[in-house]
Amino acid sequence: MITVVDLKISNLASVVQALRLVGAGGHRFATPANVAEADAILLPGVGAFGDGMASLEAQGLSGPIRAAAGRGIPVLGICLGMQLLASRSAEYGDHQGLDLVPGRVERLTATEPGYRVPNIGWCDVRPVCPSPLFPDAQGGCFYHVHSFHFVPEDPAASAATAEFSGRDITVAIAAGNVFGVQFHTEKSQDDGLRVLSNFLAHVRAVKGKKQ
Repeated sequence: MITVVDLKISNLASVVQALRLVGAGGHRFATPANVAEADAILLPGVGAFGDGMASLEAQGLSGPIRAAAGRGIPVLGICLGMQLLASRSAEYGDHQGLDLVPGRVERLTATEPGYRVPNIGWCDVRPVCPSPLFPDAQGGCFYHVHSFHFVPEDPAASAATAEFSGRDITVAIAAGNVFGVQFHTEKSQDDGLRVLSNFLAHVRAVKGKKQ
């Protein structure tokens, strides 16, 4: 069973539909009690980092999510959800994150013509290391909407990058059982559904090893 975290600041209809399309076989929305029983945790979101963390704290979900990740439960953050996995964020102040993947969320900077912040639109994504999200090292074109980006403390946690204003930025992370994508899988058509399907295949493999 996939447990979906509702931050109460975004519409999850497209995420739920994407889960159906890839044959997830049902989902439930997270509560402090059922996070402990999750086969996997999906953390999607849009909006500001501080608001997202405030929502997790208000719902009593921060601790249970950290504990579940510590037990090896697969976690996938999408867009804001990926950023919340970081240690801290510099978005409108200094905010503590879930600290599941050591790193910091920093503002994008556009220094070359043709680039602007926020970065909105389709970007080519290139896997840079083997990971369950990109098991065949196949990238693709994915839909992004963001003004900040995740800078992992350990470069090895960067699973895929995209070029922005003359430099590569991390747009996917993989660190043990914790994963994240800056792009919207649910809005990225076949490429996005493929990444979501790859994550679910990983979840099933992990569950199979435990049985």
